[in-house]
Amino acid sequence: MSTGSPVGSHRVVSPAGALPQAADRLDPNPEIADDEVRVSVERLNLDAASYRQLRTKHGGDGAAVRDEVLAIVEARGKMQNPVTGSGGMLIGTVDAVGPRSPLGLKVGQKIATLVSLTLTPLRITDRLERWDGSSEQVPAAGTAILFGRSIAAPIPDDLPEELALAVFDVCGAPALVRRVVSRRYHSGPTVAVLGAAGKSGSLSLAAAKDARAADVLAVVRDQDEADRVDKLGIADRVAVADATDPLGLAAAVNDALRGRGADVTVVCVDVPGCEHGAILSTATGGTVVFFSMATSFPQAALGAEGLAADVEMLIGNGYTPGHADYALQLLDRHPGLRALFDDRVAGRH
Repeated sequence: MSTGSPVGSHRVVSPAGALPQAADRLDPNPEIADDEVRVSVERLNLDAASYRQLRTKHGGDGAAVRDEVLAIVEARGKMQNPVTGSGGMLIGTVDAVGPRSPLGLKVGQKIATLVSLTLTPLRITDRLERWDGSSEQVPAAGTAILFGRSIAAPIPDDLPEELALAVFDVCGAPALVRRVVSRRYHSGPTVAVLGAAGKSGSLSLAAAKDARAADVLAVVRDQDEADRVDKLGIADRVAVADATDPLGLAAAVNDALRGRGADVTVVCVDVPGCEHGAILSTATGGTVVFFSMATSFPQAALGAEGLAADVEMLIGNGYTPGHADYALQLLDRHPGLRALFDDRVAGRH
């Protein structure tokens, strides 16, 4: 192949003119263009919203989940859940580097891709035979293609691969939270993180604290999660609430924050229906940051309008310069956070 488009448009099979993420199908041909990189796939990490949807659809039947993931990849040339529209990321070893690739990667290097599987040409060659469908992380063999404008990070030598994958999967969240908290407010704002016991939520708590938020509230779904988050020693307070219950959530946040909404509300819940509650939980003039791929952005926009809510809403796009290194720094600074991720990777919660 000759030099391809740096954004991967040459890999789009249909529809014509689409970019890879919006495409119905990509060409996962392992032959690379001059500016591409081929990765020998070792493990996929399905994003939380996608995995939850698949598990729910199939009633927890792992074999059925595995079969559907295989069918999606075969049909689309990438892993993009047709219901949630989301994918995940992967780790693997660099197998070939085109002579014009600008990514600076070397053959034999173990990396994590920091771009979504929804735009990554992917070919599975082992039928996912080592995966029982019971976890977000998927042992796999195959090939993936990175473009000129893709992003990847070397796997740290001192970090287990599964743990690195779990951290890199959500590393965009803490970096953007830090930016919002530190740049948009002259004095420390109050921050509420919905879904604070999860991967992106717990890192967002740490980032808010690191950015010197005046008050950090962790919102979780039950007492078990409250106890888990409390052990982290990061949040100033913890509230138990159903993020899909708008009035109940707003009441819990207001009670915890002394009668007012949060200046910054961060949504990391991996189920739909949290848009209106997040808006109601945010103070006038505040900011809502949506990180969950379960978010309906029309619901968020129309909901804010219907509630006459003067809030700014941001979409967490998964990329902020330096996001991978920052997430690893937070993990290193907070032993409790590392333990939470270790438990999550081991399937202990």
